[in-house]
Amino acid sequence: MANNNKIVVPEARQALNQLKLEIANELGINNYESIDKGNLPSRVNGYVGGYMVKRLVETAQNQLANK
Repeated sequence: MANNNKIVVPEARQALNQLKLEIANELGINNYESIDKGNLPSRVNGYVGGYMVKRLVETAQNQLANK
């Protein structure tokens, strides 16, 4: 399966990877960066991605509210 996810702002790649690791740790998934994601259930990977989106939306809403 091809990965069609493209980062619109390439400079954000490092921050997104850091956020992914923070979310995984919060969910109790240790060493997420070294785990073969293909061996994890899709539900686990979905949780990480879903919580990333939730956090990014919250951040954007807070920034908009402070303007």
